[in-house]
Amino acid sequence: MDKMIVYEDNVLLVVHKPVGIATETARVGQADLVSELKNYRKRKGEDTYIGVIHRLDQPVEGLLVFAKDARTARMLSDALQKGTLTKKYAALVAGMVQVPEGKQTDYLLRDGRSNLSTVVAKETKGAKKAVLCWKLLRQKDAVALLEIELYTGRHHQIRAQMAHAGFPLLGDFKYGTAASKELSKGLSINSTALLAYEVRLIHPVTGENMKFSLELDRFTKIF
Repeated sequence: MDKMIVYEDNVLLVVHKPVGIATETARVGQADLVSELKNYRKRKGEDTYIGVIHRLDQPVEGLLVFAKDARTARMLSDALQKGTLTKKYAALVAGMVQVPEGKQTDYLLRDGRSNLSTVVAKETKGAKKAVLCWKLLRQKDAVALLEIELYTGRHHQIRAQMAHAGFPLLGDFKYGTAASKELSKGLSINSTALLAYEVRLIHPVTGENMKFSLELDRFTKIF
């Protein structure tokens, strides 16, 4: 657990979540990051409260912010809603991207039975607005590296929206096409090629502007 912690103080934790572990789960016997953090705090003799501010899908790697008390959790959640806590993602997608940047606005409907989100018409009952912006960082043949910023936090949002736009994420075997899955196998990409690589926030106590980031080496090495 110590190796996953990027930053820690009296009120917050910034953690580098690896691929394969859920952020939080109710499944008995399945490991999750929140439980690990509670055990970590217990071993230190601290209160075991962990406030979840945002989540990452189990097959996705990246930075997550957690609060150590309810007041901080409320402040960070408000910051996320107001856009003063921001997140950037790097994604490897299949396809030839023709323009340097773009914005996507869709409406997503989540199916709890299949655990999938689908782009549907705006008027569909239960549909939620999903907005993201992307920027092309690199392109090589049929693989592109994108920087993605979310403006809403919907279930499987990036994966569902990019697949719908014709640029499925490599390594994504839920939303990918036959071609993207084949390309993923050829590149030995076995998990969703999405990395939450940057978080910016204003510290809820000190007011300090803070930035945390991860290297993109595992994505850029294929170019």
